[in-house]
Amino acid sequence: MYALDDYVIFAIYLVAAPVGVYAFVHALMQRADAFTAADKLTKPAWLGITGAGAAILVLSLITYNPAVGGIGLGIFWLAAIIAICVYIVDVKPAVVGVQGGGQRW
Repeated sequence: MYALDDYVIFAIYLVAAPVGVYAFVHALMQRADAFTAADKLTKPAWLGITGAGAAILVLSLITYNPAVGGIGLGIFWLAAIIAICVYIVDVKPAVVGVQGGGQRW
């Protein structure tokens, strides 16, 4: 039987990977000038950040093996989650607001 922390981390992977992909797709669909107008990093920078974060989260989900005590991609998944959360909480509302949109989720 696996430890409870293995199940919790796996559940985090299951939630975080689709959210990371969503953040990347959202950044991809926005206008490039909206990022600079919102006083954020450029669109290519956020595409790189969210794309790398999404890739790390998906690869972590694929390579995670609770039978050997986890592994995954080590601590990189935590940095990826933080980067994705920064995009969703800070950048996404600012970019949507600059483009004249309301509360779009």
